[in-house]
Amino acid sequence: MIEFLWPMAALILPLPLLVYFVIPKSKKQEAALLVPFYQTAAAFDNAGISPNGRHFMRRLLLILCWLALVLALSRPQWIGESIELPTNGRDLLLAVDISGSMGTEDMVLNRQKITRLEIVKQVIGDFVERRKGDRLGLILFGTEAYLQTPLTFDRSTVRSLLEETPVGIAGGKTAIGDAIGLAIKRLHERPADSRVVILLTDGRNNVGEVDPIKAAQIAAKEGVKIYTIGFGADELVVPGLIFNRTINPSAELDEEVLSLIAETTGGIYQRARDSSELSDIYEALDELEPIEQDRETYRPVKSLYFWPLAFALLISFLIILTHPQITIWFRRQAGRS
Repeated sequence: MIEFLWPMAALILPLPLLVYFVIPKSKKQEAALLVPFYQTAAAFDNAGISPNGRHFMRRLLLILCWLALVLALSRPQWIGESIELPTNGRDLLLAVDISGSMGTEDMVLNRQKITRLEIVKQVIGDFVERRKGDRLGLILFGTEAYLQTPLTFDRSTVRSLLEETPVGIAGGKTAIGDAIGLAIKRLHERPADSRVVILLTDGRNNVGEVDPIKAAQIAAKEGVKIYTIGFGADELVVPGLIFNRTINPSAELDEEVLSLIAETTGGIYQRARDSSELSDIYEALDELEPIEQDRETYRPVKSLYFWPLAFALLISFLIILTHPQITIWFRRQAGRS
């Protein structure tokens, strides 16, 4: 919709009438304006318009010009639709294990076996979409831990980069301690009451420079809360030459360390054996770490004053062309040519 920044400018609309009745009229005016395109003006003057018609036209143009100037002075502006601003929510880092074991096909979706990482991408992607107002970041770790996405309100980018991540790109082993250490580093300068890490892994810490328990102790001192998730099925049927055999694909999962990490930092450890349990865990995290509900909105504003101002300039040019002294001068110049 259109609003006026200075609506009080409408009070000067009667000003020309006051000037007309108060200031005495001059008897004679000398034309002092030289216009090089007199041929066009002469043609306008010879268009068959009577003096009364030209006088009426000038009055009408003057009125339109004044209205346009007052409209421009009132600063019209277009107010767009309301846009919701991100709130000052939590700083939430998602630490996701992408080691070689995350390629294990022990998950079932739509009656088809898929890898653990594919389920994680789907569930975390839905979780990311729900976290409006939080600054989200993404840490991927395997043999090495690296920051894939710094803290940002751009949830679409976080989700896209996670979905594009292949298994094993960070190495085949699992550096849980390094991932926690990197998360602490990225959250160090953020407000102490909003630092949260959600760490998901399907294995145990078997590489890296930082011990995960020591990293958890440092996180606790820094006010970083860590929620840990152990992911992977308990049973997997493996076909053999004669008989199928059942194995535990999550035998390497170190639940004791993950529980201790969560306990040390004030978080919670949870076990997910399939996509349904994993989805339930992330929904529970929404309740444990609720999003602030007080949101700010703004409406984009676009100034429109230049349109009536340009219209007034155009009309003023037409007023000049219809001025009696100017048209007489135009006629003389046209006669000389």
